[in-house]
Amino acid sequence: MKNNLSTAYPVGRRRLLATTGAAALSAALPLNALAAGGERITKTIPRTGERIPAIGMGTWIEFNVGDSTALRQDRLDVLATFLRHGGGLVDSSPMYGTAEAVIGWCRARLPDTSGLLSATKIWTPVGGETLSEFEQSRALWGVDTFDLMQIHNLVDWEEHLPVLQQAKADGRVRYIGVTTSHGGRHREMEEIMSTQDIDFVQLTYNILDRQAESRLLPLAMERGIGVIANRPFRRKDLFNRYQDEKLPDWISEFDATNWAQFFLKFIISHPAVTCAIPATSVTAHMDENMGAAFGRLPDEDMRRRMADYVQSL
Repeated sequence: MKNNLSTAYPVGRRRLLATTGAAALSAALPLNALAAGGERITKTIPRTGERIPAIGMGTWIEFNVGDSTALRQDRLDVLATFLRHGGGLVDSSPMYGTAEAVIGWCRARLPDTSGLLSATKIWTPVGGETLSEFEQSRALWGVDTFDLMQIHNLVDWEEHLPVLQQAKADGRVRYIGVTTSHGGRHREMEEIMSTQDIDFVQLTYNILDRQAESRLLPLAMERGIGVIANRPFRRKDLFNRYQDEKLPDWISEFDATNWAQFFLKFIISHPAVTCAIPATSVTAHMDENMGAAFGRLPDEDMRRRMADYVQSL
């Protein structure tokens, strides 16, 4: 696959790749080379004890490419790379334009998607349309049963949640949850986590956006709720901010080699976080991201050191 880096990604991560040479190196690395620092990192879903890969994949913006066969082929390569490196959870939503249709198109062309964990959302604000949107997403993905169905940004959650709870009881979905983003609606999320029977929450958490550490992440651990971290790179903002900064020598202590792995390992090393879902349309970036799925994780002292280092820049 030929990637046009001048249009596929803004200058921030392009410059980082060019500076470190990571694009050529990581693209050439087989899975066992990425895993040289240790076993693949998996985290436990609290409600069941099932373990899933700690690095997943988001599809917002990056998979909304319409009917273009060329662009869909690029996304097929990205998804194939994700699965080749042992990726699991793929997250989408009807709100993401054609992303669900593109995922389904890619799935139909991959020889093996047994490791893929399907996660999407209910977005409709129209009462009584929960199952209709559920079925539309199922048809677009080409799956019989979703692994995870979430309520997108808490839209009409009081109406949708009982329907999803029944769908879970009927075996139409394995896990259910709710989402928020941009650090918003934490108070309402906290109420839902405290009072409702859900398996997952999805929220914004990264090395700069750490509001969830105060109440939501401890509550998730207390209530046995899995956590999916969205916006792990603040879209591209973290690369744009730190692209010219030197990585500290001590990142070798937790088997990281680039900023993407630095940011992702900070997230998934939090004991409450089950999975982080970075999004990309570039295979070299996917190789970088998936390097964070192997090797050692920072301990609590190292996490503080990482946060302090970023704050000092």
